[in-house]
Amino acid sequence: MSTIHHEESQSPLYGFYNWTDTLKGVYYGPGSLKTALPKLLKTLKSTKALVVTGKSLHEKTDIVRKVENILKDHNAYGATFFDIGQHSPIAGIRRGVQAFKTHGCDVIVAVGGGSPVDASKAMLYFLQQDMGGPTLPQIAIPTTLSAAEYSIGAGYTADDGHKVAVSSQELAPAGIILDAELTLATPDRLWLSTGLRALDHAVENLYRPLVVQPLKVLCYAALADLFEYLPLSKTDPQNVEIRQKLQIASWMSLWPAKREIYSALGLSHALGHKLGARYSIPHGITSCLTLAPTVKLKAEIASQDDKESLARALFYLREPSTGTLEGDILRLSDMIDRLVRELGLHSTLAEYDVPRSDIPGIAARALGSADDPHLDKVVKLLEKLY
Repeated sequence: MSTIHHEESQSPLYGFYNWTDTLKGVYYGPGSLKTALPKLLKTLKSTKALVVTGKSLHEKTDIVRKVENILKDHNAYGATFFDIGQHSPIAGIRRGVQAFKTHGCDVIVAVGGGSPVDASKAMLYFLQQDMGGPTLPQIAIPTTLSAAEYSIGAGYTADDGHKVAVSSQELAPAGIILDAELTLATPDRLWLSTGLRALDHAVENLYRPLVVQPLKVLCYAALADLFEYLPLSKTDPQNVEIRQKLQIASWMSLWPAKREIYSALGLSHALGHKLGARYSIPHGITSCLTLAPTVKLKAEIASQDDKESLARALFYLREPSTGTLEGDILRLSDMIDRLVRELGLHSTLAEYDVPRSDIPGIAARALGSADDPHLDKVVKLLEKLY
């Protein structure tokens, strides 16, 4: 038996994972971009890439240039499209589709946070609708912790300002590269708040329909790591090992499962979707606003099974039980609220100019009906966020 002597082979911060039909591989580890991207291009038999990113990342960092240079070295560079705004407006997606066609591309390499990744999924969706044939692949290179790269769904903002979603097994990225060195330029507030977004995924997966128990255990592990490493990353923002651990925790929070059956995450995400696009609140900040109060509400309205799943989180967070399920859930809510404040991410709806008169409508849309029996409770939840 041969022995591998590379130092990274012995480290839990490096590795490779492959499971879903669409996902050909997750490569992770500091510095992994330069070897992983060529491997994925070869696996996918891709010959010309459209790099999709945001304007800030393109103009203020050298990250996109690193990606472009690797693509050029392998004769696989087509063009770069960076007109992707927050919450992925449809106008930018349409222009991205045209750029993809104009340059004769056969793969998208999305670089950045949830907006470029989701916009790329939407672009591939519209390209398939227009051109027919199989859905073309995406390689995702995230620089935040939002975890958009692990789902088969894509959210974008329609012309009327409302969030719209599409989903398909084929929209899951075909390759994901988690290189913590590429996250060093991510602004602290964006990095930490998207960590709360990952926490939101992990918590809501505990009561999300169709999530099997082994994946819930991964979410408990993600919770523990996010609670531990987000404060450390705030204190030591240039520590690449901590950032890599957070990228892995984000992955665990929304693990890509084979033949995933799409189901909505939960109330915190639903509220975030209704607040984010319409009032220009970043995804991570919506989770900072809604997650703790949603968990608090769950202590009152959740099913017995869901209460037990939430209460069990305290064991993984090394917190003593209060003696009751409801008490344990309230303690979890308090811990999330304290983490948000410790990270300097506490905010209010008033800061984002959300009219109080809009609250009943936001609650009704998040619940899916103005007749939902919990509407009054969700309205009160939102009113407390001012």
